[in-house]
Amino acid sequence: MNHIFIKTEKIRFQHVDYAGIVFYPRFLEMLNCLVEDWFEEALGRPFSKMHETNGIPTVDLKVQFKKAARLGEILTKKLWVKHLGGASILCGFRFEDKAGATCLEGEVTLVNVAFNPNRDGIKAEAFNDDMKHKINQYLLVTL
Repeated sequence: MNHIFIKTEKIRFQHVDYAGIVFYPRFLEMLNCLVEDWFEEALGRPFSKMHETNGIPTVDLKVQFKKAARLGEILTKKLWVKHLGGASILCGFRFEDKAGATCLEGEVTLVNVAFNPNRDGIKAEAFNDDMKHKINQYLLVTL
């Protein structure tokens, strides 16, 4: 069974610019929150624990801004997996307004990395079988 990870977010004053629309870097912060929630809630790997030994940095990001989102609106944020590599995940994402119109969509590539003992360097590290199984639950060919 393939799933889409879904969260909602209310557009708050902290998200908007003088015109009352979401300032584009805030969309990227919302995306990062979506990824962090996915790892904690769906994959059982909270960032608070994970970052003691390793991390999941973003190594590539493609974003298309389709429609402005305004103060007070509720966005539905969706995330799914397009490809799972040995140590990387290519995820698709889409943010929609209450009418289902796309505000933002794109792809983000995340890489599982391990810190060396001195925490002065990182290297890619393959996902274990349990994590691959959990991630595969979100693998979709198309949305």
